[in-house]
Amino acid sequence: MKVLVTGGAGYIGSTTCTALERAGHVPVVLDSLLTGPLAFVGDRIFYRGDVGDRALLRRIVSDHPDLGAVIHMAARIVVPESVAQPYAYYRDNVAKSLELFDELTALGVHRVLFSSSASLYATTPSFEVREEDPLAPASPYARTKLMMEQVLADCASASDLRAVILRYFNPMGSDPWLRSGVYAKEPSHVLGQLVMAANGQRDSFMITGTDLPTRDGTGLRDYVHVWDIARAHVRAVERFDSVITEAGTPSVVMNLGTGRGVTVRELVDAFQRVVGRPVPVAEGPSRPGDAVGAYANADRAAALLGWRTELSLEEAIDSALAWSRHRVRVLGYE
Repeated sequence: MKVLVTGGAGYIGSTTCTALERAGHVPVVLDSLLTGPLAFVGDRIFYRGDVGDRALLRRIVSDHPDLGAVIHMAARIVVPESVAQPYAYYRDNVAKSLELFDELTALGVHRVLFSSSASLYATTPSFEVREEDPLAPASPYARTKLMMEQVLADCASASDLRAVILRYFNPMGSDPWLRSGVYAKEPSHVLGQLVMAANGQRDSFMITGTDLPTRDGTGLRDYVHVWDIARAHVRAVERFDSVITEAGTPSVVMNLGTGRGVTVRELVDAFQRVVGRPVPVAEGPSRPGDAVGAYANADRAAALLGWRTELSLEEAIDSALAWSRHRVRVLGYE
């Protein structure tokens, strides 16, 4: 199957393209390269441009009338940046996605997979969250994801569009063949910051928030290997119609996570075990927009996709470290 992947030059997008190829599918990449590097596109079919460019979308569908599905991953994703620059997030994540979905519907491309986020969830007493649990997005970034979930649900109810919405928990690690991984020179996410501290690129790793209502006062997350997330997209593409039929609704939401919560302190401990040495750690206040955290109940993905995570936290850490040593060969910088 040919699959249009918006944001296919990004971290998760490029890894998903690799997973699609290994399963016998053909990814067609649409990316503005605002953040994702051209090196991650490789020799794939590639269109450089904006997801809201209707003329470009018409050209892509004309060039590839056999497109079977669209995976919409293109988005701005940095929580603190969204607090500081909300307009850019609502413009790129909401307004342009509206144009994308409307044009796809007009062009008769009706299968859409949407990258959403676990940052939508309200904190629950147990920290485990199911898809129907209360939502309380705490940042402009998270609110853009909730808005687009609602848009897709409404559009699917009113048209032939069908949507599988995947709420990612916390991706980490790299593509197993080290073709792609985290590309930011100074990544904002926790594992990237740990790798930098371990490699001496930072004086220390900063734990942001130590008085939260978790078992050790630090934020709690469900850290899931990016390759497991990529595998879930392949399953969702291949089983799209049966998922919609079994769900009995024109759109369906699924959590993608391990089903296990890990605090930041626990992550630091696991990281130090993998690297075999201490990493310098400092403590500071929570950042604007940060959530206390949650972990996934992933039973729906198991039932509808036949998917569970297969890779461990330690394997994700190890692959992130391997990528940090290898990425200069791919990207030209450490």
